[in-house]
Amino acid sequence: MTNKFEEPYILVCTSKSQMLFSKDLLDKEGIENDLIPTPKGFGGVCTTAIKFDKKFEQKVREIIKKNNIEYEGIYSLKDKYKYNLSEIFNMNISDTLKDIVKKVEANIELNKEEIKYLLEVENEEYDALIRMADIIRKECVGDRIEIRAAIEFSNYCRKNCNYCGVRRDNKIKRYRMTEEEIIDEVEKLYKVGIKTVILQSGEDPYYTTDRMLSIIKEIKQKFRMGITLSIGEREEEEYRLFSDAGVNNYLLKIETASRRLFELIHPDDDYDIRVKHTRLIKEAGMRAASGGMIGLPTQTIDEIAEDIIFQRDFGIHMIGFGPFLPAKGTPYENCKPGDLKLSLKVVAVTRIVCQHVFLPATTAIATLHPDGQTLALKAGANTIMLISTPPSLRDNYQIYSNKNMVDLSFAIKSTRDAKRKLPKYLNYDYLKELGYEIEDELI
Repeated sequence: MTNKFEEPYILVCTSKSQMLFSKDLLDKEGIENDLIPTPKGFGGVCTTAIKFDKKFEQKVREIIKKNNIEYEGIYSLKDKYKYNLSEIFNMNISDTLKDIVKKVEANIELNKEEIKYLLEVENEEYDALIRMADIIRKECVGDRIEIRAAIEFSNYCRKNCNYCGVRRDNKIKRYRMTEEEIIDEVEKLYKVGIKTVILQSGEDPYYTTDRMLSIIKEIKQKFRMGITLSIGEREEEEYRLFSDAGVNNYLLKIETASRRLFELIHPDDDYDIRVKHTRLIKEAGMRAASGGMIGLPTQTIDEIAEDIIFQRDFGIHMIGFGPFLPAKGTPYENCKPGDLKLSLKVVAVTRIVCQHVFLPATTAIATLHPDGQTLALKAGANTIMLISTPPSLRDNYQIYSNKNMVDLSFAIKSTRDAKRKLPKYLNYDYLKELGYEIEDELI
């Protein structure tokens, strides 16, 4: 896992460039540090802080003064935000859960055994878990849903993951979108008011660094939208070029933090390389997005707890946990899908453990159960990803079978049913012209 700090402090800079400059200076001085999502109470949900040990505080202050670093402040994590969870104690819960709630209320990190306990709660303790996650969600990210949109621009993949419907050996109709086709789809999202587009594909070498940079730069120049890339493992220099071109986030899922299980489901991937790339993405200046599948064949509760700890300890900004769903034509096509209730527990526990991050109500959970997305929003999730691949291509991008093609209408319904609010940035006048029915209380 990442570095451990006896008495952790954070440096919060005023911009991404100042943060990266500061990290480079600390690295050169041999000061052990890590990049983490800025904790609640010290900065916005989209920002990154530099974590270091108190023993280096004076040296860090000297470095930022000498180099005229623009920063918000240096803070002790002893002063972390405290939550009011008093209503949870009035529920019918065990002394063990009460002790865990006290730690959460004081914002003290939970250990693996405590996380496992939360993953196994039932009955009223399950209700307490969901309510606790919802309180923390509201405190950290508010009631408004973040809506992003994915364009799955290629289903070619050089990898052969055992669970994936677009794996190299699967006999499916392959496609690639041209740059012009991608930009046309992005323009549609821009008109709707979407602020972040996710460019997703298999690991397709056809899309070279130059091709990707051309697409990225055109999106930035024409639409000034946020960009998330999800195109698999790339070279270290590519990550830096993508970041410099304006990519904000990079989604590279670990899928499981268990080395045993990772090697079982990824016959041509290396666990240590995947972990290394997670670090490289952060060090390039992009926000790291990760996550995993719940209910993989042979997966244990202990391994799921490790998955959540991985996301916390690696400072992941957007964490997508969803149920495993079998895909036709894969070695796992006849395996049992993940469990809805366990998937919701994982969403809730991840919110409690990681707090000030984006948690998607995944397309997978919306596929597993018609109300899955709404239930995930009630369990601590705050983000919905629309499927914005051209309709003629969508059925050919099936990471798992029978995927729910979550569109804006579905997202609006999920938001309404969860009693949440839509983002302010959508173009509501245009949406109403298109025929969407959106009540004022959702806005």
